[in-house]
Amino acid sequence: MADTQQVDAKAERKAARLAKQIGSFARAHGGAEGNIAHLGQRGARIVLVGEDGAWGDLVAPTCAIAEQAVRKAGITTHESFDGEFAAKVRTGPYEWKRMAGIQLGG
Repeated sequence: MADTQQVDAKAERKAARLAKQIGSFARAHGGAEGNIAHLGQRGARIVLVGEDGAWGDLVAPTCAIAEQAVRKAGITTHESFDGEFAAKVRTGPYEWKRMAGIQLGG
């Protein structure tokens, strides 16, 4: 029983830290929306898109912790990263250079 409580407390702390980071991102970018993607054994990726088009991501150890973090942060989440949500992302020269490098084998 004590081990379960320790795991739950650790998960709660991790979710709280992620929620704080999500909240900070949202405040810096005029609000934010997100998407949670399962990464297999690695956990879950929380993709954030700010109202200004900026984007970023965080990795949670589990999908449950990721879901708890976005709930605590109070942001809207989307089932998939497409449509209007994906269209909000603004990419800069760095991203275009990286995409071009991948296409060119670099």
